[in-house]
Amino acid sequence: MNNAVTSTQSHRVASREAWLKERIALLAQEKEFTHQRDALAAKVRDLPWVKVDKNYTFDAPTSQGGKKTLADLFGDKSQLIVYHFMFDPTWSQGCMSCSLIADHYNPLVIHLAHRDISLVTISKAPIEKLEQFKKRMGWTFPWFSGANTDFGHDFGVSFTDQQLADPSSVYNFTDKAQGIRELPGLSVFFKGGGDAKGDIYHTYSTFARGLEEFLTAYRFIDLTPKGRDEEQSGGMGWLRHHDRYDDANFVVPWAERPGITAPLSR
Repeated sequence: MNNAVTSTQSHRVASREAWLKERIALLAQEKEFTHQRDALAAKVRDLPWVKVDKNYTFDAPTSQGGKKTLADLFGDKSQLIVYHFMFDPTWSQGCMSCSLIADHYNPLVIHLAHRDISLVTISKAPIEKLEQFKKRMGWTFPWFSGANTDFGHDFGVSFTDQQLADPSSVYNFTDKAQGIRELPGLSVFFKGGGDAKGDIYHTYSTFARGLEEFLTAYRFIDLTPKGRDEEQSGGMGWLRHHDRYDDANFVVPWAERPGITAPLSR
């Protein structure tokens, strides 16, 4: 850990009056940022919609009938948020950063439901593996498997080894796809007509650092003197599943079995 800011010798120290003057000036910038965020959110809602013409069927737990269409995922809501959770079929467990996001949104499902929003999670791993991991993590949100659909590929988060080797493969609209078959994202949909037969539209997707908006933990961390302090860990290298911080032999899921859980580096 970087302890550069733990000593008062390495950071400015001021009187309460001087601190308050700078804090009030910063407050004005924070308020302006809030207004900018509101304006950006309005632009997100103003994006054109794309009609979803393909039929997608997901694997669900047997207790939920075993199969669900995309329309089914809305339930009785007109708006659907899908979190694309990184979990390749060859991995023994889901991604840590996706798990951190899931720790945040797990208790929000009930609140979003009261704003006409259904929030579900979809991964490429088989439903049995998802259910096992969900139980281990203590989550209750709806989780479905896209193992037998093109959903992950069509919405920019699932890649074959051949696609990862292709320099033209794209993630996050403009970036080169990384060397991991499953990558994170979030997509939003709207269903018109007020019934199960209503047309479905894709309205928004975000990927990569766009997902930081859903990591409240980072908002807390960013306020502390050390900040994220991630230089030595290589970004989120410090992160573990919430039940694995004491595991000295922890290995990221895609590195468990090189050549199987991820393509070999070229």
